[in-house]
Amino acid sequence: MTETETKTKTDIEESKTATRTQRFAEWLMKRDERRQEKETSLEGLMKFNIFLSTITLVSVAGATALDYAMIAWLWV
Repeated sequence: MTETETKTKTDIEESKTATRTQRFAEWLMKRDERRQEKETSLEGLMKFNIFLSTITLVSVAGATALDYAMIAWLWV
């Protein structure tokens, strides 16, 4: 084997390693982007859940207060 063939094989192996590393880095970046998107959607769902819980609590408390007001009105 000549020196040129050895250099060529070494260059090919290095380029394969570089492309593997590059593909792995791209995969990691895509995975991180998907995770951030998922976290963003979960944050939105949590905010909506808090909003819905608050509205439910206010409506139940309001209905109860209205019931008591009607009972008090009927007793007067």
